[in-house]
Amino acid sequence: MESLSFLVLVLLMCLLLLSFVRTRKPSCKVYLKDFACYKPPTSQKCPKEHFYKYIIDNGDFSEEMQDFIRKTLGRSDLGDSSYLSEIFFERSYKPLMKDSRREVEMSIFGSIDMLIAKTGVKCEDIGILIVNCCIYNAVPSLSSTIVNRYELRENTVIYNLAGMGCSAGLLAIGLAKKLLQVHHNSYALVVSTESVTENLYLGEDRSKHITNFVFRVGGVAVLLSNQHSDHNSSKYELLHAVRTSTSNLDRSYNCIFREEDNDGRVGVNISKDLIVSAIATIKPHVITVGRLILPIKDKLHYLINYISRKLIPLANIQPYIPNYSTAVDHFLPHVGGKPLLNDLQKTLGFSNQVMEASRMTLFRFGNTSSSSIWYALAYVEAKGRVKKGNRVWQIAFGAGFKCNSVIWRALETVDLDDKNPWTDEVGEFPVILGYCEPAPLFFEQSK
Repeated sequence: MESLSFLVLVLLMCLLLLSFVRTRKPSCKVYLKDFACYKPPTSQKCPKEHFYKYIIDNGDFSEEMQDFIRKTLGRSDLGDSSYLSEIFFERSYKPLMKDSRREVEMSIFGSIDMLIAKTGVKCEDIGILIVNCCIYNAVPSLSSTIVNRYELRENTVIYNLAGMGCSAGLLAIGLAKKLLQVHHNSYALVVSTESVTENLYLGEDRSKHITNFVFRVGGVAVLLSNQHSDHNSSKYELLHAVRTSTSNLDRSYNCIFREEDNDGRVGVNISKDLIVSAIATIKPHVITVGRLILPIKDKLHYLINYISRKLIPLANIQPYIPNYSTAVDHFLPHVGGKPLLNDLQKTLGFSNQVMEASRMTLFRFGNTSSSSIWYALAYVEAKGRVKKGNRVWQIAFGAGFKCNSVIWRALETVDLDDKNPWTDEVGEFPVILGYCEPAPLFFEQSK
């Protein structure tokens, strides 16, 4: 028994030492000066009834399929004020590439113009540019479009990320952090957006309709700095950036897949394996984040529980789930959809109030892909809830399957500003979401 206790003690000391090594501060601090979320014009607000009628008018669906579309759209937890691109307000759905380009440029230029106005940073001072857009890929690239429009320097370090799903925005933050470690006295501009113009699915495969129901127009521009002089003029300091991918597993790789249906119509297939794949990716990811942010007593409790379950398997000891709310003040998960938010809340044990920002973002703006978690951060800022010293955890997940997190520390108490997308209506939130069965998001692929 004494030898077992000694072994446990040695393991504890080794793991604590490993934890210390892994959580050492980077050589260069990275600050978030500010960010700006794009808010489309009022003319692009699309009530669910209008969208339902638009789909039915442009498709050729059976009564059973029409009933499925109406019911699932009603269960999506989206309100009637989310935005769609201009093509959805025309009589027929015949999108062209120029329509997609207009949608994306409105989002990108709108958010960057607002960010420049908020920060006062000159375009020639931006040394790093990272742009992510999952499906729409232009030639020249979106990053080149930004360089051309804002006349960035010839030696600007440029990256254009595509096909990486809703988690790409936080992945881009992690990439910017690494670049800022080696490019001193620099600003990094990260732009996240998506295009819905050419991606309406009008076929009979139910699993490909899910993206119709939740994805909407949006985008964000984020400005990061590694200059010490920006410490007092920045909102947040970046503490951690964590990424996890399970693309090596076929089930994870195939759970979200863009492909043709049996009639040749292109859509994003969401399979019944999504929840299983999400859990398989998020669980180890959350454990990694926990090692970085949890108090030492929670780390020890988890470690002892883990060792006990391994050494005494017949004791049926339940896994220890740490209380993550003791480590962060604001938890902002990606608003992928109602079922995913429900499952994440249940797994991590967060309260309804903690989940409020993400649920209200889904209701007001819909799933704007990789920019969604920034609308959620804008929500807690608009509510006046971000105080100096608060820790903010943003987590996003998407096709691959991938999961990414960033942890921020607030450098100031954030006040509401007139460029926040929630400014004119934050007093109307939170709204009470009526109970309904969650949308049936996971289906077998049509044969």
